[in-house]
Amino acid sequence: MNLPYHILTRIIAAALLCLLANAAYVLRSSDQQARQATQRIAEALGKQLSFQQLQISAGFGGALPFPDFTLWKQTSNAPGICVRFVAAGSQQTYRLCNGAELDTLQVPSSFANGYRWFFQPGLALTQSIRFKGRDYGELTVTPSADMEITQAWEDTSRLLGLSITTVAAVCCLVYLGIRRALHPVQTIVAGLGQLEQGRLDYRLPRFALDEWQRIAEAVNQLAASQQQLLNERQRLAVQLLNLQEEERRYLARELHDEFGQCLAASNALAASIAQTAATKCPGLLAEIGQISRITQHILDGVRGLLQRLRPAELEDLGLAASLASLVSGWNALGGKTRYHLEINGDCAGLPEPLAITLFRISQECLTNIAKHADASHARVGLAVSGDSVALTIEDDGIASQLPFSQNKGIGLLGIRERVMALDGRLTLRIVPPHGLKVEARLPIHAVNEAKI
Repeated sequence: MNLPYHILTRIIAAALLCLLANAAYVLRSSDQQARQATQRIAEALGKQLSFQQLQISAGFGGALPFPDFTLWKQTSNAPGICVRFVAAGSQQTYRLCNGAELDTLQVPSSFANGYRWFFQPGLALTQSIRFKGRDYGELTVTPSADMEITQAWEDTSRLLGLSITTVAAVCCLVYLGIRRALHPVQTIVAGLGQLEQGRLDYRLPRFALDEWQRIAEAVNQLAASQQQLLNERQRLAVQLLNLQEEERRYLARELHDEFGQCLAASNALAASIAQTAATKCPGLLAEIGQISRITQHILDGVRGLLQRLRPAELEDLGLAASLASLVSGWNALGGKTRYHLEINGDCAGLPEPLAITLFRISQECLTNIAKHADASHARVGLAVSGDSVALTIEDDGIASQLPFSQNKGIGLLGIRERVMALDGRLTLRIVPPHGLKVEARLPIHAVNEAKI
């Protein structure tokens, strides 16, 4: 759930609880006021009847009968009140209702039933009328239950209307305030998304609130630390690649200078011995020929190792010639797969670590295609544009889903490490209906910065 809405729902729930508490308080107060009003009316009528007895006993009563409610009816402004007086001894009853009852049609039945269940509207109040120790009867004051319910509904309606308006206004203001205060969250989440995508150079802006600013500083510090670690890792990886290539170059030189010359000398010596044996000991010619074949086989193997360790074209003619020679070599094997090369842009000015990495990736991918793909066609594409270079190797082999199982895709881990070492991006995709596409995109500037 969205955080502002989450907080707003909590505020609305708290406001509803307060509203219910206020409604209960108002209903309780309305019931108490109705009871107090009934109590005041009963006390006032009792005093009037006692005063009438005083007038009668003093001879000022005149012809008016007892009890006389005329004065109360003229002065009372409380409608819906019924008064009953039961005379003592004779049990004669006098009854009078003041005014008409209020219209209760607008009161919801659920409210009326609930009010009747919690309270006792229309509760009658009875008191004895005594004067000079003599009991003249009982006075009963009965308020209108419908009037009490109507009055309670009006009080509650006013409270509900005011409270709902206030709660709605407060919720709107609180929501706008919370939304404004939490607006930096979107910026922080977007910044974390940038960092997740590998943009460690992204930094969060400054925020007005101290809490958001501390979070931004912590995120920025973490990003700077990760970027520093990544830069150091890339520099170390480039150094390892350089050391590896230096070791390959050293091994290639030693193989060429030592083994190559020794094998060439052995081959020449075998040829000289063969010439001598032809005239003096023809029986040795078969063994000498076998020695020559073994020597030539070893010499061819050394040349193959030299080609894999350090292609001569890579140093003498550049990356384009090395890739062309690599593709031609695989085509010359006469296998099922036909290899094609496409180069767009000038790759002559690429830094040496980048050129070596591109060649090694191509070398590894073509080897994997030959071993595992069972493809009919494979394409090697190299595109140099601006500050980046893209190498694409695509085949129509048997690959149909990613990721590969552990016993397939040999060498992909090494390719990924080479690409990451140069701050590049490696992408593997399945080419419909089947086949694998490997795309390595490497920035040129990162190689220049990491080169030592």
